[in-house]
Amino acid sequence: MGTVVYDRVALIGLGLIAGSMSLAMRKAGLAGEIVGHARSAETRDIAREIGLVDRITETAAEAVQDADLIVLAVPVGVMGAVAAEIAPHLKPGATVTDVGSVKQAVIEAVSPHIPAGVHFIPGHPLAGTEHSGPRSGFATLFRNRWWLLTPVGGSEPAAVERLAMLIRTMGANVEEMDAAHHDLVLAVTSHTPHLIAYTMVGVADHLKRITESEVIKYSAAGFRDFTRIAASDPTMWRDVFLQNKDAVLDILGRFTEELFVLQRAIRMGDGAHLHDYFTRTRAIRRGIIEAGQDTAAPDFGRSLTEPPGKS
Repeated sequence: MGTVVYDRVALIGLGLIAGSMSLAMRKAGLAGEIVGHARSAETRDIAREIGLVDRITETAAEAVQDADLIVLAVPVGVMGAVAAEIAPHLKPGATVTDVGSVKQAVIEAVSPHIPAGVHFIPGHPLAGTEHSGPRSGFATLFRNRWWLLTPVGGSEPAAVERLAMLIRTMGANVEEMDAAHHDLVLAVTSHTPHLIAYTMVGVADHLKRITESEVIKYSAAGFRDFTRIAASDPTMWRDVFLQNKDAVLDILGRFTEELFVLQRAIRMGDGAHLHDYFTRTRAIRRGIIEAGQDTAAPDFGRSLTEPPGKS
């Protein structure tokens, strides 16, 4: 077994990320005890039934009692309320982190509740699948993925390094980043692409000249990949767009401008412009593969025999 980094870890929220963290920490022997809490009794029952964590509590306050690391793995819209609930029960010297995909809004919501002597180190694992819930986690989710940390002023370097060590031992690469920059980067790499995927699936839904059975039957041509993204947790994504409003609207504006330029090129029959544009964008795909963040295998390396979400 590996070296225990935190004696007691409390996971607040027991979905894909928290579940995968529990399984990864167990596999590497990184935590003495893993305590979990979820707001829904059904989620708590499932987590208990499958033995996702060592102990399940009925309240978040109970879960964080004597915990050395507390992970807020709830939708970003409720982070502040959860932080307020657990604040009086945090022990001095504990570290609080989160896994939300927006950072500025989470820092604004959570920071005021963090007591003196407790370290708040916001974080975001760039890992996930379209599956959610306590059954969706798996130990290798973070392998070779990036986990961004956005320490707030006064974050103790030793506390940051301890959290980074835990994350690296779960298989991820750690990078520190300014929160505002994180939100802009994610608006480009994650948030706006999700919005576009939701929109395209919505367009297909509204288009009465194509039947639903045709959309489903002939979806191998790119639409299928939009539907995978658009299957993600609706509560989480609603909160992401509301909490990262400025960066998403900025990138969405730029996207709309690019779309108009391409629309004009198609209308005017400007093949040279289209070819040039597609050549440039193709190079980004090559860069992603070279960085080990995806596979060049045909069909995105997906095997029909693999369990969903484990590829």
